[in-house]
Amino acid sequence: MTLTWIIAASIAGGVLSVCAAGLALFLRAAWIHSLVSYAIGALLGAAFLEVIPHAFEQGDPHTAALSILFGILVFFLLEKLLLWRHSHEGHDPNGHDADGHGGEQAAAAAGGHGHDHGRSGALIVVGDTIHNFLDGILIAAAFLQSTQLGIITALAIVAHEIPQEVGDFVILLNSGYSRTRAFCLNVLSSGATVVGGVLGYFVLQVLEGWTPILLGIVAASMIYVAVADLIPGLHRRPELRATVSQTVLIGLGIGSIALARALIGGLH
Repeated sequence: MTLTWIIAASIAGGVLSVCAAGLALFLRAAWIHSLVSYAIGALLGAAFLEVIPHAFEQGDPHTAALSILFGILVFFLLEKLLLWRHSHEGHDPNGHDADGHGGEQAAAAAGGHGHDHGRSGALIVVGDTIHNFLDGILIAAAFLQSTQLGIITALAIVAHEIPQEVGDFVILLNSGYSRTRAFCLNVLSSGATVVGGVLGYFVLQVLEGWTPILLGIVAASMIYVAVADLIPGLHRRPELRATVSQTVLIGLGIGSIALARALIGGLH
């Protein structure tokens, strides 16, 4: 019965998160520029207000901090690998095809800028999949304590995931993915919640020691994508009006995570 609850809660949480991301399907392409700023805030807010504190609470803070540094290095090397692969497919790192023409038009039609040829999108999918997997483990741990605690935890996780999933979807669009492909990747990534829930039910004690390390890698992916891939794009518009708008939207992204945390505290 407990396993059934875990699977049902994991599926429900994934469906609600994907539906929230699906709302971005109706975004106008002109809004993507502005929403990237919101996505940066949501990523940084989730990393510093939620993921990193949990990583420190779950185990040795030094181990968690080391895993964050290790994760940043891994994502740096992963992006280098993606750059190398892209250059061998007939593109240069500056975003031009072998014939000298940029590949921006198709990406713009998809609602993204395509300036990184999918690199930040690929990184955020990896990080989000790990995050969803850990959410499944947390849901399993709660249901193993009591059904009521499990339901409350699942609701709290959904409340936290909604702003982040919308932000992730915007990042995929900004990275050049089509709306359909971005939505499908969100669906596949959400499936990791069920996998984490089932594995957590059977081998929770074994996985518990790895939680701070995995959380550190999740935080590293959020920080790296926000700081290394997205923020430099904002500096292309240095005028005062754009800067004020970007700052406000980043603040709103952080505020949405803080609000979700406050709602979670209210549930408990």
